[in-house]
Amino acid sequence: MVKITDVARHAGVSPSTVSYALSGKRPISEETRRRVEASIRELGYRPHAGARALASSRSNVLALVVPLRSGIHVPVVMQFAVSVVTTARRHDHDVLLLTQEEGEEGLRRVDDTALVDAMIVMDVQLDDPRLPLLRTWDLPSVLIGVPAEAAGLTCIDLDFMAAGEACVEHLARLGHRVVALVGSPPEVYVRHTAFAQRVVQGFTAAADRGRLATSVHPCEASPAAARAVAERLLRDQPALTGVVVHNEAVLEPLVDAFEQLGLRVPADLSVTAICPDELAGNLRVPVTNIALPAAEVGERAVELLMRKLDGRTAPEATLLPPRMTERASTAPRNAP
Repeated sequence: MVKITDVARHAGVSPSTVSYALSGKRPISEETRRRVEASIRELGYRPHAGARALASSRSNVLALVVPLRSGIHVPVVMQFAVSVVTTARRHDHDVLLLTQEEGEEGLRRVDDTALVDAMIVMDVQLDDPRLPLLRTWDLPSVLIGVPAEAAGLTCIDLDFMAAGEACVEHLARLGHRVVALVGSPPEVYVRHTAFAQRVVQGFTAAADRGRLATSVHPCEASPAAARAVAERLLRDQPALTGVVVHNEAVLEPLVDAFEQLGLRVPADLSVTAICPDELAGNLRVPVTNIALPAAEVGERAVELLMRKLDGRTAPEATLLPPRMTERASTAPRNAP
């Protein structure tokens, strides 16, 4: 069976260009249209019935690409998804949720169906293999997450580097000189996931400026892993008095583990976190945190996408400044 990718290869264009020649969703040159039509006739390609039904009109559907990879904290991801869906409905759009890890080929298949007008892409890596396609694609896209190089893209996220810096600077102002970062699960760093890498960069940069002693510890999302990290920290850094947590799943069990090991929060150990406000504020010891603005990021991602669908320009990178709320988990260092 001849596929749209076969037609694209034969005509020397992208699959999305073939799709637009069939649907009329985007303007293409007359010369390109004739070349595509000639390839369709020569190869005997027959468009999918659903694609034909969309000819000359928008689908009013956005794709939200959220590959549910190992190490992802699903409850937080769903906060982003709910915000995207509710904002899209205000613009009379539905949302198609795509959760498989399919990379560039998966994105091409979505475009080939002509079922969506645009897409939002999450779980962005610093050198994401999907970026070359997204830069050259006719299908509008917005990334929740900022790769190493944002040129030619539209991205939005919390400024995670500034968030890591703010947590360290807060602890330093309180007199803490030995601090640690308990971070995301190891596989998140192996994938070079942008937000996790930037927290480490900010944490390290601020600690270096303040001449603090530091360590970074990826942590699996389980109470047992939290306990093991707490034990390792107290063994390797006995002078530890400050911890930054960037792993929602282990925040509560980590605080519990430290207290079971004899450290009171905040009398002996100050704890800050990068996490949703509702998590930080509802723990037994409310935690000083940088808010994870899932609702705002999701809403603004859709607004950026609407701008692009209307043919208006959008900024390459939008970084939301970190907002810290001080709670009961941090206090001045109890110097000997």
